[in-house]
Amino acid sequence: MKERFLPTHDGGRLALYSYGTVDAPGERRVLLIGGAFLTALIYRPFSIALAKGLGEGWAVDVYDRRGRGRSTEQPADYCMGTEIADVRTVMDATGARNILGHSLGGSVALNAVQEFTGTSYVPDKLAVYDAAVNIDGSIDTEWLDGFEDAVNNGRVGHALAHMKRATSPGSALARIPEPVLAGLMALLSRTKVNRMFREVMPSGVGELRAAYKEADHARNFSVLPANTHFMAGGKSPGYYKVTAERLHAAVPGSTFELSPKGFHGSIPAAVNELVTDISEYFKG
Repeated sequence: MKERFLPTHDGGRLALYSYGTVDAPGERRVLLIGGAFLTALIYRPFSIALAKGLGEGWAVDVYDRRGRGRSTEQPADYCMGTEIADVRTVMDATGARNILGHSLGGSVALNAVQEFTGTSYVPDKLAVYDAAVNIDGSIDTEWLDGFEDAVNNGRVGHALAHMKRATSPGSALARIPEPVLAGLMALLSRTKVNRMFREVMPSGVGELRAAYKEADHARNFSVLPANTHFMAGGKSPGYYKVTAERLHAAVPGSTFELSPKGFHGSIPAAVNELVTDISEYFKG
């Protein structure tokens, strides 16, 4: 693994980690863009597994997005444009010609490549898994106000409760009364992973609003490359599959793949089946 820091266009800093053959050429590099609240460290097992799956001569690059890990905080004027500029910064530094986005990182990837249309930044291959894009209102955003209020007031349990109920509709968690769920989440927040989650909550509010602030339309993404690969987990919340299918239908030449046993966290968890499928896509 190679670690380095990249200066951003607005005076910030991005922490970048490369796995596999760290000096691989751009056409054999996959830039991984992680999801909301997640640091590059959480993606380390998957990055290592994907680099192995791709084989000798390939590299996987993953960076801490703003407000997490060893990267600087979100700027005062943070928006999706900030994320797109950061993708461009990492591509300039690595030469990566392939992009993989997970969850909200999928939203960043899709918006970035849409913005890159007609330029040399359009990747050779683009894949997203459970992309968190609000297509025609496919994602319910009513919970964001309550989540932001809980974060601003330091009510970690309530913030986590809002998040769990919103991201697991129809589950047993969603049926638990909110005060009880908030208490449960407060206990869980003492674990190492949830302590890290709690630290990135403030930046999470900004990125969720940047991604979900208004419903996009599938046709807006019709300019994406013909070989874009949309993926969704069979055990993920249903709106990810709905979003992927709508985007696939709007992007000529794109492909769609449902991972039957896949769940939303399958990428950070480095589930073998998904690692294999993604490796095969990028290897062609």
